[in-house]
Amino acid sequence: MSVSTIEPASTIESVSTRSPLRRTRAKIVAPDLRLSGTPASAVLRTALLQGPVSRDVIARSSGISTATVNRQVSALVASGLLRERADLAASGAIGRPRVPVEIDHEPYLTIGIHIGSVTTGIIATDLRGRILGAVDIATPDGTGAGLRPSGGGSTGRAALEIIAASAQAFAARWHRRRPLWVGVALGGRVDTAAGTADHPRLGWVGAPVGAVLGERLGLPVSVSPHVEAMAASELLLAPGRKPDTGSSLYFYARETTGVAITIDGRVHTPSGGPGSIAHLPTGSSAQCSCGRTGCLEASVSDRSVVEAARSAGVVDGGAAIAAVYAAARAGSLAAHRILIERAEILGRTVAVLHDLFNPDRVLLGGQAFSEYQPGLPHVGDAFAACSVLPRTDLRVSGFGSRVQEYAAATVSLSPIYSDPIGAMRKADSALV
Repeated sequence: MSVSTIEPASTIESVSTRSPLRRTRAKIVAPDLRLSGTPASAVLRTALLQGPVSRDVIARSSGISTATVNRQVSALVASGLLRERADLAASGAIGRPRVPVEIDHEPYLTIGIHIGSVTTGIIATDLRGRILGAVDIATPDGTGAGLRPSGGGSTGRAALEIIAASAQAFAARWHRRRPLWVGVALGGRVDTAAGTADHPRLGWVGAPVGAVLGERLGLPVSVSPHVEAMAASELLLAPGRKPDTGSSLYFYARETTGVAITIDGRVHTPSGGPGSIAHLPTGSSAQCSCGRTGCLEASVSDRSVVEAARSAGVVDGGAAIAAVYAAARAGSLAAHRILIERAEILGRTVAVLHDLFNPDRVLLGGQAFSEYQPGLPHVGDAFAACSVLPRTDLRVSGFGSRVQEYAAATVSLSPIYSDPIGAMRKADSALV
């Protein structure tokens, strides 16, 4: 089943009335955005990449002793994460070490949620990281009643309740699969241990993201800054799986902007939360909400591009960013120039950050890069003109316009990939 639509939150919420709400105390687990080196994780990862695969091949590929592989495979089979494929054993093969094993993906799914400033995506993913279906809803208005309590405290609960109800109904569409985990990726500053977030664009302060979603869905939940989750998706889910050594700079741009650093297979997560590049100076004339001009987000966000297109008469007052892309593809020189100006600003900004961190690789993610292909050469030219260091590996994420979906999927899968047996125990205990 594959779903990729935009639905009003009320459309999905109405489905949830068919069954009683499930309220449990939330089990919040910080995401582990890395390639784990534990034996169970290494065995599961080898089965993920090479399966169906025999135990002796797992031992050679992972560098783990055969005895340890046998123990881990037995534990993973018992937990339901792996299954044996005796039907695929080579003719004449003797003994279980020759029986291939693979991810037992059919009984399970995880729920990923990407909360954006404008749109929230809800994603169902199997244990191989393959998206079973996705649906978009409008992110509930952060200015609605009940979101800003006059007595202080956290905000955003009412909006999160709407998102949680939609996610619950969406998960129910896969009634033959058992959901194991919820992963949430969003912008702003995230406390991964507490599962809370401050999101200035939505007006959220200390929003109880993990608590609301975990209580509503009755599942363990992990919450992550979305750009860090996107960087982790390149490690855990990208086709071909990128190198786990060296360093990478992940640069994201759509409605918001952000960066994340990966070092030797681990996404760097600052203890104080992710930094911000929203107000980096670009030299543009765009007016920022902070009172200055030329700040990065005010210059390159979808909202800013649409406003520039409206001022130029390219689109009308009710248009969204898709209309600007469509106008440029249809031959509008004004729309093309606006998008090329954004591409050049992005290229110069990426060059500054590249020269600051000097990573081995630079990955570009987000619709600001993926939705208008003629802009990409201008990103590269601006990068080359501004960087003073030797040219590095600069490329756009292979996830294209689905980076947000795979980021959320990664957060939902990372605890399972990192500690498979422990994650299954947590998932089982959430049912009690």
